[in-house]
Amino acid sequence: MSNRKLITAALPYANGPVHIGHLAGVYIPADVYARFQRRLGKDVAFICGSDEHGIPITIRAKKEGVSPQDIVDKYHAIIKKSFADLGISFDEYSRTTSPTHYQVSQDFFLTLYNKGKFTEEVSEQYFDEQAKEFLADRYIIGTCPNCGNENAYGDQCEKCGITLSPSELINPKSVLSGNPPILKETKNWYLPLNEYEDFLTEWILEGHKDDWKTNVYGQVKSWLSDGLKPRAMTRDLNWGIPVPLPNAEGKVLYVWFDAPIGYISFTQEWAAKTGKNWKDYWQDPQTELIHFIGKDNIVFHCIIFPAMMKAHGDYILPTNVPAFEFLNLENEKISTSRNWAVWAHEYVEEFPGQQDVLRYALLSSAPETKDNNFTWKDFQTKNNSELVGIFGNFINRVAVLIHKYYGGIIPAGNAEAEELLEIKKSAAEIAQYLENFEIRNSLTALMNLARFGNQYLQIEEPWKTIKVDPKKAAHSLFIGAQIAVALAQLSEPFMPFSSEKLLQMFNVEKMNWEDIETKTILIETGHQINEASLLFSKIEDSTIEFQIQKLENTKEENKKVLTLNPSPKERDLSSKNASESHEELAAQTEILTPVKDEIQFDDFAKIDLRTATIITAEKVDKADKLLKFTVDTGVDIRTVVSGVAESFSPEELIGKQVMILLNLAPRKIRGIESQGMLLLTTKSDGKLTFVTPDEPVENGTIVG
Repeated sequence: MSNRKLITAALPYANGPVHIGHLAGVYIPADVYARFQRRLGKDVAFICGSDEHGIPITIRAKKEGVSPQDIVDKYHAIIKKSFADLGISFDEYSRTTSPTHYQVSQDFFLTLYNKGKFTEEVSEQYFDEQAKEFLADRYIIGTCPNCGNENAYGDQCEKCGITLSPSELINPKSVLSGNPPILKETKNWYLPLNEYEDFLTEWILEGHKDDWKTNVYGQVKSWLSDGLKPRAMTRDLNWGIPVPLPNAEGKVLYVWFDAPIGYISFTQEWAAKTGKNWKDYWQDPQTELIHFIGKDNIVFHCIIFPAMMKAHGDYILPTNVPAFEFLNLENEKISTSRNWAVWAHEYVEEFPGQQDVLRYALLSSAPETKDNNFTWKDFQTKNNSELVGIFGNFINRVAVLIHKYYGGIIPAGNAEAEELLEIKKSAAEIAQYLENFEIRNSLTALMNLARFGNQYLQIEEPWKTIKVDPKKAAHSLFIGAQIAVALAQLSEPFMPFSSEKLLQMFNVEKMNWEDIETKTILIETGHQINEASLLFSKIEDSTIEFQIQKLENTKEENKKVLTLNPSPKERDLSSKNASESHEELAAQTEILTPVKDEIQFDDFAKIDLRTATIITAEKVDKADKLLKFTVDTGVDIRTVVSGVAESFSPEELIGKQVMILLNLAPRKIRGIESQGMLLLTTKSDGKLTFVTPDEPVENGTIVG
């Protein structure tokens, strides 16, 4: 096994903060592994940074009316601080807008270009005539040909996970204008992935069948079975790393070309600061390269990036790519657009000094082999029952009793006691699990040692035997101290802040992991320990209820809702049940209803009414009165079903700016989930008309 470990974590998009899904699925497991390898005495480089050239960044910039640089500057700072606050021990956390990264990415591209690894292809790309821009993959939405998701992007369907090209979408629409794009000729440089199928098959399917996770291996196998196609490594955009070739104005490197090269450029930045030779980490076959990623990044790290590295010829390939699945929140998919998330920076503010509680809770629910779930109640239970009731309780009893009976001096005991073997066993077990990327099992092994310590003290009862058999009491607290120090040492990868407190409490230095596995005594008789202090504190019901209510408020305020189906006297024509005829609707609107019951201002303040633009409109099958809309709300892209087909044709509504009630509970109409209500009224002739702003305004503008 190599003594040098290059560990990378997937680059987070700098278009928003990081949440617990990111932490549990990539960053905390990667940190545990990196910390563990350091404790083994390995030469570790733990590398990451912000991905600042993704299309989500330009989309957010357009929505907020600022530059992409403003967006990445803001969120890079938030993300970097969140990682530091939670103890993610990157050796280097950089960004893809750094000068070094620009240079390394362009040099990498030129190397492949000069070796003839690219094909130059003039192809027809989607172009938005109104916006006068070629459309990058994420600026195109349409129906997924695989699962029928009508909001699939031009590069990937986030519902079924399949990777796409824009030409594969059914009924594509431009996110910029909502109009169907036209095809226009443009030249780009492609990497013929099909030429690397044999290499990838031999390297992964034959070389890593037994040591890579089944989800990674299975996805790669599926891709290779379907056959690979050439993929463009450049894009027609104005935000990104310019293509370093003549006559390439307006073209930048594909984000999934430049982003993984960030691992290399960031390593170079780190090496320059520390006096290291970066080539030792990227060009020495003895180095083990480990990519920690989420499952949605498997294709890029196991197909595209390795093909790039093979084409270049100077770099090592990953030894392993432990991809994790997704974490849900309170049994629902985490959604940044709906604010359905627990944000890292908010947690640090609301739970000061309790970073390790979150680390422990997320690691114990790490989605290693399948999607998992986080709930605030489970978080509370893990803290109160496990960290406070087991781990903290054991440590506190040992330290307090040693101070009470021996003035803080470790008493004498039998160094050959059988109980001490449990420490070596636990250290070896944790190490084996971590080497296999089994994070949850390794954490369980750590907690089992704390359980063993609690059970041992409960059986020995030194608080009783001190009166009748002082030697036995001394021995039991000697053993307890050995277990406590072992926990201080072994918990560091998982709970670094608590480990540091424990090391200070017992007045010991951090040890090499192998010494913990081999040494009989971890703290000597006669050693002076410091005053005991509580590691963890109980989390009250009121604290958890606040967090749950916070999510409930989010659900009420930002839920994706498409149509209103209220009580009869509150019905709006756009939300009328499909089974009711247009004549019934007209008859009801002819009768003036009395003023409804008085409401308070707080009731009115709950309404989230905004401007939006209709991107697509089409008739609903077997429903003459219904139209299905795709609407850009400025917050997100969502679907709305409305009973207006007898008043409008779908074509005349595309591009129309309307008003939408966002925070209304969704309802299924003819099997389609409608996520909002479009505001309409009835003219004197009985025809419907949309309530629209007097002049065009930015989508998402709040009305009221």
